[in-house]
Amino acid sequence: MAELAYLSLGSNVGKRDEHIREAIRRLESAGRVVRISSFYETEPVEFRDQGWFLNCAVALETELTPQQLMRAVLQIEQEMGRERTWPKGPRTIDIDILLYDNLVVGSAQLTIPHPAMQERRFVLEPLSEIGPEARHPVLKKTMRELLDELPAGQVVHKVKT
Repeated sequence: MAELAYLSLGSNVGKRDEHIREAIRRLESAGRVVRISSFYETEPVEFRDQGWFLNCAVALETELTPQQLMRAVLQIEQEMGRERTWPKGPRTIDIDILLYDNLVVGSAQLTIPHPAMQERRFVLEPLSEIGPEARHPVLKKTMRELLDELPAGQVVHKVKT
């Protein structure tokens, strides 16, 4: 039986929109992409001395387990040239599993829901567009509620692609 997972995609190297579109295409090998948010240009967080990101969120129906989905995501990143030279640094593609059905997963390799998603406007803005009523299984709030609770700050704006 297929489960619904929400993922965040981002790129700040090269042709950002092409990298994201290619990653979405490759995600079809892990399930069926059922919704794609608009693209958003976002300022970097934490490591700020780098180019701005292009981000989006996707809803993916998948029969993979969370661990299998994580392996598929890491393989896509690697195949697309993702290099992990320093934490939060520039990247051709970054794919994070935000939510997987209503599961809570905590291991050394995988944490679901994503541990910082409720603090990140660049995640919540696109996620609220495609899944406003999706509920955080730990905080028990919808994505729209979490977005509305964020303090002013991080610049995120929708772009035409």
